Amino acid sequence: LFAALVLGVAAQVVTFSVGGLSALNAIAGAYAEDLSVIIISGGPNTNSEMENRILHHTYGEVRYGYQRDIFSHATGLSVVVRHLEDAPYLIDKAIEECVFGKKPVYLEIPCNIAGLAVPPPERKYFTKEPASHPEALEEAAARAAELLSSAAKPVLVAGAKLRPFGGREAFRKLMDASRYAVASMPEAKGIIPESHPNYIGTYWGPVSSPGTAEIVESANVYLFAGPVFTDYTTCGFSSLIKPEKLIHAGPDFVKLPGVTYSDVALPDFLETLAGMVKPNDASLAAYNRIRVELAPEPPVVRDAPITTRRLFSRVGEILTPGNTVIAETGDSWFNAIKLRLPDGCGFEIQMQYGSIGWSVGATLGYALGSREKKRVITFVGDGSFQLTAQELSTIIRYGLDPII
Repeated sequence: LFAALVLGVAAQVVTFSVGGLSALNAIAGAYAEDLSVIIISGGPNTNSEMENRILHHTYGEVRYGYQRDIFSHATGLSVVVRHLEDAPYLIDKAIEECVFGKKPVYLEIPCNIAGLAVPPPERKYFTKEPASHPEALEEAAARAAELLSSAAKPVLVAGAKLRPFGGREAFRKLMDASRYAVASMPEAKGIIPESHPNYIGTYWGPVSSPGTAEIVESANVYLFAGPVFTDYTTCGFSSLIKPEKLIHAGPDFVKLPGVTYSDVALPDFLETLAGMVKPNDASLAAYNRIRVELAPEPPVVRDAPITTRRLFSRVGEILTPGNTVIAETGDSWFNAIKLRLPDGCGFEIQMQYGSIGWSVGATLGYALGSREKKRVITFVGDGSFQLTAQELSTIIRYGLDPII
């Protein structure tokens, strides 16, 4: 399923009930992380309930709508193709919802119609971009620009939804145009280049990079682009972000103090705003005044025990643009987020859903799906590793070379 992130969309084919319900946790994770996955399940014959037939792999009762009902809570769309003539429309509708909604969808195909032919569909391109309401876009950008330009020390913060909703490049344009200090939320690490002169580190409340929280929280106005404010990303809701100073740019809305604009696509808003803001490097200058350079690691003592700090320090020294770091839930998060990424080095984390064992399957999906064929370096604890260690057999079968 992690291939959905690197390829844009992925598909999973499962058997009814035992296969589908086994996949449910992964699909729920895809929903939480805005990944486009099409799950295709076989299903009982369309006449099985009418003929009162109890089937294997089920609850042992004659009621077979439960899997679709369950998946309806973990997908953007959940459908059963009960009639052959409905198949082209329902399949296209599901794909469209998956691609544009950035959520998984569920398609169930009964066994007795799965092999039947339908008229060949017309060629269809699922490439349209969400359109912003012109007046809402213009007014939201103008009001945000006014707030930012009148602030003494404005700040930008990158959030995780920049990537699935196409806002990365527009955010970089705003970084360059504004000259503000720029931080990233922990789950957004790797979205913006850490070598950028405006970059000041990870904003994570009291466990932020040195100096970052002081600059972000003391800003007169902060614009968070694509954020998700959860107990994890705010360090137990202990970050000091005040609503009266916050501009929240979401996937299709912009919230400013006292007003919300809907039907405003994230990349449109950021790009329009980049053309309106006045450059102001006051927050960046403030950061540079308090900036602390971390002391270098002492020389390696070969007979000394390996410590977590030493391990991550050494990995940081060997990272290249040809790598992607994948960090498992827990201690691996906290240590991997401290790594300084070279330009082009990827970074992946499942901070919203946080399902332990995720990283090993994600390593397989990323290594198979990556167009750039980056070598994956995965950090995972021994408990999490035991949940999905069997994926190593598939990794070996396909000749992949991650470091875990």
